[in-house]
Amino acid sequence: MADVGEVLMSVLSTIRVPKPGDRVHKDECALSFSSPESEGGLFVCMNSFLGFGSQYVDRHHARSGQRAYLHITRTCKAKKEDDNNSGSGHPPKKKPTRLAIGIEGGFDVDQQQYEEDVKVVILPDRQEVTSEDLGAMADVVRERVSLSMAGIMAADSVSHTLQIQQWDGEVRQESRHAADLKQLDNGVKIPPSGWRCEVCDLQENLWMNLTDGKVLCGRRYFDGSGGNNHALLHFQETGYPLAVKLGTITPDGADVYSYDEDDMVLDSKLPEHLTHFGIDMMTMEKTERTMTELEIAVNQRVGEWEVIQESGTTLRPLFGPGLTGMKNLGNSCYLNSVMQVLFTVPDFQSKYVSNIDKIIDEAPSDPTQDFKTQVAKLGYGLLSGEYSKPAPDAGDENGASEPRGDQIGIAPQMFKALVGRGHPEFSTNRQQDAQEFLLHFINMVERNCRSGSNPSEAFRFLVEERIVCQQSQKAKYTQRVDYIVQLPVPMDQATNTEELQEAERRREEGDSSALTVRAQIPFAACMAALSEPEILTDFWSSAVQAKTTATKTTRFASFPDHLVIQIKKFTFGLDWVPKKLDVSIDVPDTLDLSTLRATGQQPGEELLPEVAPPPLMTPDVEVKGILGSHGNEEDDSLYSPLLSPVLDDSTVSQLCEMGFPLEACRKAVYYTGNTGIDAAMNWIMGHMDDPDFSAPLVLPGCSSGPGTTPTESLSEEHLATIVSMGFSRDQATKALRATSNVLDRAVDWIFSHLDDLESMDVSEGGRSAAESEGGRDPPPGPRVRDGPGKYELFAFISHMGTSTMCGHYVCHIKKDQQWVIFNDQKVCASEKPPKDLGYLYFYRRVAE
Repeated sequence: MADVGEVLMSVLSTIRVPKPGDRVHKDECALSFSSPESEGGLFVCMNSFLGFGSQYVDRHHARSGQRAYLHITRTCKAKKEDDNNSGSGHPPKKKPTRLAIGIEGGFDVDQQQYEEDVKVVILPDRQEVTSEDLGAMADVVRERVSLSMAGIMAADSVSHTLQIQQWDGEVRQESRHAADLKQLDNGVKIPPSGWRCEVCDLQENLWMNLTDGKVLCGRRYFDGSGGNNHALLHFQETGYPLAVKLGTITPDGADVYSYDEDDMVLDSKLPEHLTHFGIDMMTMEKTERTMTELEIAVNQRVGEWEVIQESGTTLRPLFGPGLTGMKNLGNSCYLNSVMQVLFTVPDFQSKYVSNIDKIIDEAPSDPTQDFKTQVAKLGYGLLSGEYSKPAPDAGDENGASEPRGDQIGIAPQMFKALVGRGHPEFSTNRQQDAQEFLLHFINMVERNCRSGSNPSEAFRFLVEERIVCQQSQKAKYTQRVDYIVQLPVPMDQATNTEELQEAERRREEGDSSALTVRAQIPFAACMAALSEPEILTDFWSSAVQAKTTATKTTRFASFPDHLVIQIKKFTFGLDWVPKKLDVSIDVPDTLDLSTLRATGQQPGEELLPEVAPPPLMTPDVEVKGILGSHGNEEDDSLYSPLLSPVLDDSTVSQLCEMGFPLEACRKAVYYTGNTGIDAAMNWIMGHMDDPDFSAPLVLPGCSSGPGTTPTESLSEEHLATIVSMGFSRDQATKALRATSNVLDRAVDWIFSHLDDLESMDVSEGGRSAAESEGGRDPPPGPRVRDGPGKYELFAFISHMGTSTMCGHYVCHIKKDQQWVIFNDQKVCASEKPPKDLGYLYFYRRVAE
């Protein structure tokens, strides 16, 4: 074997020192979830700075030719007993003052301590070089290798840079009133307990004004609990700015609120201010929840968290293939729940996990940025069972205790960074809507599966919408592709109305002992609301050339292999504030949707003429096209106004003030014909889930509108995406030209023009009529699977909290006739799966 010094000299030109901007992957393997703590450690390429586990480093060496790797291994140190905290269950050494973890003033994190071993390994013979060995080598070798080793170890790893930060509650500032606060010598002395509001006798949520010693109740919360606003009213009458929350006073401090600064503040002279009214901080004990604790608790509905997480029972931990937990990266439970369910679907298993060796062999030079590789890595990590092992108990060196359910699991950091890159929401550390993430991921799968099998086809189905003009009784049929059935919740169909009314009455009376009553909604009522005709009051009928009333009926034109049902729990109140409906729905284990199968045009039924409504135009607009025509071969527009339409600016402004995107507001006003705020708001509520909801308003025939995009400027990526859905290139081109090269709009357009597309000559990407043995091509459209509409429930995702922007997600999956709860890193056998409280339900087709 060659001398190691000579070998290092021969590869010295390939050893780099990390520069600012270099991505150093020293915490996680690019192709697996191996880390420095894993068996065999992690090998970091000293040229590309990619990390590889012991099972993949030889493969990378063979493909890249790189030989020098920094081998990092970490082993746990034995924990030393803390003198100040000698037993488990004792309080932390210091009281946290901030709603943050692991930072100054926040909660202490019991970090595991590691012993780290670092050395250079030369492949293929795995010759090892330690820092001590470098001392005996040539200066040029010692200097370059030492700098590279030090640079890699000192660099922030990519996972650290992208790591989801813990939520850091706002740091409270010193009040500007604290130093010179005026306190009245009125002889008021406050007892250490037994307080009541001086106005309404309320005995909780009490605040003492630090100027005059008045004890009054706090603000009323959004749900009707809290106080009666008497402390706030007192400030408005007197201008006395600071108040302390009674019951939060301890030797460490208290909650102080400044009404003038409208924020929680610090009062450095609080002991002195309290002594003025006879309160000794050093003898006070906490009896009320602090505002920080209330802030944490506000999302935890009574009973909902415990029921969904099955907290009341001791659950049996499960380990093995398909039973792998996922670490919560900080508000990533929505991603964890969705991916656990998706990799229960055979299509995703066969696409990514069964072919993982082939995918890794074909991976690009930087697999951390390759969608297929990272999805396969995640799927294999979840299904292989390699990481489904009990997490070591920090206090149990011998491993003698019973497993608690927590697993080593996998941390999907690379995956989350990749699928969230460039997205305004999924790239952040905020909580997200699981349904929105599911659609986002399916969209990414669609774009990355232009050839070969496409697992998202398992969820894809066609929806037929039938609109009947009530004046002419003529009908219009359109089809669109969808992946999720959104099930409405008819609150007026609750079966326990009397109980709900009684609970509301007791809550309004301030009865804190009243139990939370959840509305019981029959699943059949939800299905009836989905299938019943919708009344369209402002429908423009091409038959009568005017606005009239119409009915819209929605049915399934195809039934997918796997059906996703979303319970529309999230809605808007009368004040347009988002809220969550607290409901229980008796979702069935089996489902038969056969009666909702679309039937198409009925015998003798007349169709509405294909003409468009008149555009909104200024008086001097010149109309190029002729209403009622289909344009010409060069221009698909029905009309070509030269000027922009007149929009009611006041209505647009009102909608914007409610928080809706400007372009959505403009479209709402345009498509409702300037008929007022109510009609525009109804349009917005009905189109919020549209993929182009916030896209710019595109007018037919405008110079920047549809029909004017030259073919040579069309996105090849968009063309390939539409072709992969089963359409020809000519059809994809026509759709993109008609929608200004906007992919989502083009897909919608193509499904609403299927009849027109049938008559198109098929060239590249399809067969001509002469080439078809039957003399007729199959109708254009997406590749959708169809079959019986009978299903069985196999998974559901539940949400806890008051809105999709906060709270927590868990999922339950049926595996081998046993329900299993996946709660991030905890994977346990489910005892009482809360099927009535789910948010997303997943069904699979039952074979006839």
